Amino acid sequence: MARSSSGIVAGLTAAALAAVGFLAYQASANVPANLAAPSSSPSVSASPKEKATGKDKSKGALAVPAQSGAGVRVVYALGDKRVWLVGEPGQKPQTFEVMPSTVSPPPGTYRVTSRSGAVTGSDGVQIEHVVRFTNVENVSIGFSSAVDGTMQTPNPATKTGGVRMKRADGNAMWSFATVGAKVVVVP
Repeated sequence: MARSSSGIVAGLTAAALAAVGFLAYQASANVPANLAAPSSSPSVSASPKEKATGKDKSKGALAVPAQSGAGVRVVYALGDKRVWLVGEPGQKPQTFEVMPSTVSPPPGTYRVTSRSGAVTGSDGVQIEHVVRFTNVENVSIGFSSAVDGTMQTPNPATKTGGVRMKRADGNAMWSFATVGAKVVVVP
């Protein structure tokens, strides 16, 4: 009896290792090719000389809002429908447009609370690189990108919390905003 039990345990162990290996492969297939370098296509860099509230007419880029504080952070400007990924001093921030959700967070400072590689959004759309940072009216608020690449205006009759961005921008957000990262929401 002992010999057959050890054979069953060995078989179950081998099956479990195979399953873990398969899941690891699937997870790695969804990771951006280069986590260290931001994507070249999604963002426009803002120069330190730009005014905090206006566009730089020569580059068409917006400067990081002055009221967003200092340090490494994600800045989400509700009125501009724009996000900045602000790194270490000396690094140029990345900025890109977003499509706000129907439920918006109030201005303030938050921390990334959780992340998901791929899920179905509250609007039924398949999304990836979900970076959540708060809850408002029982709705989870976070950044994400639709797998199909769309940034559709959400149905105003539905409470949604997904701040959508292009896939390349979602990749940059995923690499930048890990759990605990600072998120500053400005008007």
